[in-house]
Amino acid sequence: MLGMSANSVSYNEQGSVESGVDAAQENSSIPGSISSGGAASSLFSADYKKNEDLKEMLESNKESLKLEAMKRIVGLIAKGKNASELFPAVVKNVASKNIELKKLVYVYLVRYAEEQQDLALLSISTFQRALKDPNQLIRASALRVLSSIRVPIIVPIMMLAIKEAATDLSPYVRKTAAHAIQKLYSLDPDQKEHLIEVIEKLLKDKSTLVAGSVVMAFEEVCPDRIDLIHKNYRKLCNLLVDVEEWGQVVIIHMLTRYARTQFVSPWREDAVFDENSAKAFYDSEEERRVDQSKPYIMDPDHRLLLRNTKPLLQSRNTAVVMAVSQLYWHLAPKHELSIITKSLVRLLRSHREVQYIVLQNIATMSIQRKGMFEPFMKSFYVRSTDATHIKTLKLEILTNLANEANISTILREFQTYVKSQDKAFAAATIQAIGCCATNISEVTDTCLNGLVLLLSNRDETVVAESVVVIKKLLQTQPSQHSDIIKHMAKLFDNITVPMARASILWLMGEYCEHVPKIAPDVLRKMAKTFTDEEDIVKLQIVNLAAKLYLTNSKQTKLLTQYILNLGKYDQNYDIRDRTRFIRQLIVPNEKSGALSKYARRILMAPKPAPVLQSAFKDRDRFQLGTLSHTLNSQASGYLELSDWPAVAPDQSVRNVEVVEPVKETGAPALSKSKHAKSNEKFYSDSEEEDGEEEEGSNSEDSSSSSSEESVSESESEENSDDSNKSSSSQSEKSSSESDSEKKKTLKNKKPQQQKLDSKDRKQKNGNAVKVESRSESESGSESSSSESSSESGSELDSDSDSGTDQKKNTKPKPVQSKPVIKKVEKKEVSLLDLDDFSPVPVTTPKSSILSPNLLSDLQGLLISPTASALQASSPVFVPETSHELLHRMTGKGLSAQYRFTRQPCIYGNSMVSLQLTLSNSTDQALENIHISEKSSTGQNIHRFNAIERLEPQASVTVSMGVDFNDSTQAANFQLCTKEDEFSVSIQPAVGELLLPITMSEADFTKEQGKLVGMNESSATITMTPENVSSQSVNRKVVSVANLGVIPSGQENIYRFSGKTVSSGSLVLVSVVLKDPDAVITINTEKTVMGSMLLRQVKTALTNSGP
Repeated sequence: MLGMSANSVSYNEQGSVESGVDAAQENSSIPGSISSGGAASSLFSADYKKNEDLKEMLESNKESLKLEAMKRIVGLIAKGKNASELFPAVVKNVASKNIELKKLVYVYLVRYAEEQQDLALLSISTFQRALKDPNQLIRASALRVLSSIRVPIIVPIMMLAIKEAATDLSPYVRKTAAHAIQKLYSLDPDQKEHLIEVIEKLLKDKSTLVAGSVVMAFEEVCPDRIDLIHKNYRKLCNLLVDVEEWGQVVIIHMLTRYARTQFVSPWREDAVFDENSAKAFYDSEEERRVDQSKPYIMDPDHRLLLRNTKPLLQSRNTAVVMAVSQLYWHLAPKHELSIITKSLVRLLRSHREVQYIVLQNIATMSIQRKGMFEPFMKSFYVRSTDATHIKTLKLEILTNLANEANISTILREFQTYVKSQDKAFAAATIQAIGCCATNISEVTDTCLNGLVLLLSNRDETVVAESVVVIKKLLQTQPSQHSDIIKHMAKLFDNITVPMARASILWLMGEYCEHVPKIAPDVLRKMAKTFTDEEDIVKLQIVNLAAKLYLTNSKQTKLLTQYILNLGKYDQNYDIRDRTRFIRQLIVPNEKSGALSKYARRILMAPKPAPVLQSAFKDRDRFQLGTLSHTLNSQASGYLELSDWPAVAPDQSVRNVEVVEPVKETGAPALSKSKHAKSNEKFYSDSEEEDGEEEEGSNSEDSSSSSSEESVSESESEENSDDSNKSSSSQSEKSSSESDSEKKKTLKNKKPQQQKLDSKDRKQKNGNAVKVESRSESESGSESSSSESSSESGSELDSDSDSGTDQKKNTKPKPVQSKPVIKKVEKKEVSLLDLDDFSPVPVTTPKSSILSPNLLSDLQGLLISPTASALQASSPVFVPETSHELLHRMTGKGLSAQYRFTRQPCIYGNSMVSLQLTLSNSTDQALENIHISEKSSTGQNIHRFNAIERLEPQASVTVSMGVDFNDSTQAANFQLCTKEDEFSVSIQPAVGELLLPITMSEADFTKEQGKLVGMNESSATITMTPENVSSQSVNRKVVSVANLGVIPSGQENIYRFSGKTVSSGSLVLVSVVLKDPDAVITINTEKTVMGSMLLRQVKTALTNSGP
């Protein structure tokens, strides 16, 4: 990351290892030559002075030699070589002014600071100065080195540095501060309270770069301080999908523990589930009281966690998938567990290390819930290339999945495994057959017969294991299987494995009454070979003799005495002790104790049949996916999952003080000024939808930065105070214009508005609403604009004198055929809360390039309340291209297309605005076309009102909003009719996740200067001659991304600006022409979006097409 790509280039220039060594041998006779080949050879030669040249280079006056030396030293570290002896020479360069050199020195110091503490301490003042460096990478590296010096004396310095870094403007430095917290805590646990304060501050950070690191620090320092998570819970859930993979794993494990303490168990039998139970979060008090009468309803925050982690099951990182799987296992309702099955099975295609962990977790799951993995049983069939430990785990899972329906298939598979050349695996297969026979009584006889056939196998291991398993099975019903015992006795001479011989002898003794003729003869044979047998076999021979003495003393009395005499003088003390004990127990004499009377009851007591159970039966006491679960033993640092609380703790602790959300109707926010005299709605009633459960979840970030009221009104004294925060300098100027000029403007607008109103009334009962509207305010102030949309077709005028009252002739117009009447809540969110509102685009634009005067329509709207010079603007280019959402064949006659309108969404300031065109190509009317309420996955979707009827060959255009969370992940949902449901998805291009803004050239340069380092992506391309013109460059860039064009004073530099729709992060694009090349630079905090946008802009500018 810190120049390592340059390292690889250097090594390639120096040549391979072999060529470097050869060059050293050839040039060894040339004194004093420090060629690049010789330098490379010193890297790898065994010469004692191999690092002398590096020391000379580090002490030289040339920056290039020092930089080359540091690259080679970092290369040594990367190869695992010890470069600690160079520490004094390296540490001298810590104050270098060369940024590249300083970064490499810090990389070295992080590695060796702990070993060379005394020398590192001498440079502390340099590190402290570096903490103030303008370059974020230097600041972060200095903090990293400082925290790597493990000396208690500098703890106060480290503490101060961490506190300063925690408030740094760069998220990368804040992330490094979170890492340093853990190092400082391990060095001095007494700093815990101070560190918790820093953690609390960092937990409030909204950067995805910081989230994972601070949660890791939380887990290390204060995992029991659940109260720190309450206010940040929803934010962490929403940020989860954008955090780096390492952070996702840490956050998911922490949230799993948190949820087990805050929510009631969803596994109760009386549970009632609502997939989109976010509705409960916005219900009125009356509805909540009704809900409490139900036995169980999932907490909306509980559902939020499950919903936001579900998309991560598709992650490329196996640890993330495993973390989400364990979260669902421990938190999700039982009927929702099936969604993790496919993801876990997919991981079985990975490396064997991954397979091992995943199979262990599946083995634990399959004991409790066989049905989850039964459809994927073939995925657990053993492959010849699998390692033994993988084969054994798959056997375990197959055994767990066995039931009456599939046992025949599994046993056929086991028959093949028994023939395996892997002896340990073959033995494990026989054990698995025994488990199946025990668990499923219908196949016990079949398994026994199969195992008896295996007794004739040439492989001793297979025979031995078969005997052991048969012994266990026979204990369940011995009287029915005397033939098997006889068969085993006949094979006894051919069996050589001690455990197998001992098992047969135990069976003979235990069930000697069932084979009265064979058992004494077996004892006679064993008496001959007693001295040659293994100890385990000798013990069973003594037991057999004792049991036969008690049941058949006539035939075996002398044999027993002979065997007891042999055992009395055996070399093994266990056998001698057992012999003495048995003799005193069964042979009565004057010294015999009271136990002799009970000898038969002691030796021949009925013994319970052994239980053949899975080794993973009790592993679920550990959290899945943890080291403790893998080892089946509690590892150091393991945090146990708590039991579900009987009564759910207070939900309100997770509430954050924000603008009050709209009532759960999913309707757009209502217009309401401070001095509004009428309660009339700005939007049509039919746009307010029932059951919209996603709307308003991002209302925390909404601000009163734009409004319809401030657009076309003359602001009063009181109202101007509000607008100072939410309107641009131009809008402030406009508020001082004379009343007479504004009256003329309003008079000119009235007849135009009446024409539009009459036109809308004619279309009121139609299904397709196609209204072409545009702002008419040209002679008025720049901030005054008449807002009209494709849904409402109405304009908002304001009284020219007071600037607060709406015109009475401004009436809401319905979108669909039948409006749904809603009540207005007493507490509403005004249109002030809808950031950057501007007209929704026309349905069928005549020209893709919008007129320039529309730029002035929205200049009163701000992107950020802190930067008054940054203003929202209309899109420069609106593509006419539509994308297919649903094909008419797939949709059974219903087809759907969508297009991005590139306008601020009226349904939420973090949503992307879309237009859907629904067409009915059948000869029958389609009814109740709507988006399913239980369909949205991860993204916040504003659904359109249900279309009650769509006539044959007719079309209707509706609008909707989707919050993509600044991610190109597809929004999946279900488009439904009365009879059918169709799964569809909207895949956004990265350029459609932006809104254009306008700013001055000076502001652009200033903002660009703040977004450097990791926030900057650039590339150089070769332009074709036809693309060099300013018109061509502007057209191609704005066609790719919804950006505003910045006026430039230089002919060869083109600048574009925008902001991300969801988070409002700045996105700055500049194209610098250097004939014949062009340098494209993109600056944004959203580094992933920046790199994706860079690729698209490169493609657009290199294509020679229009």
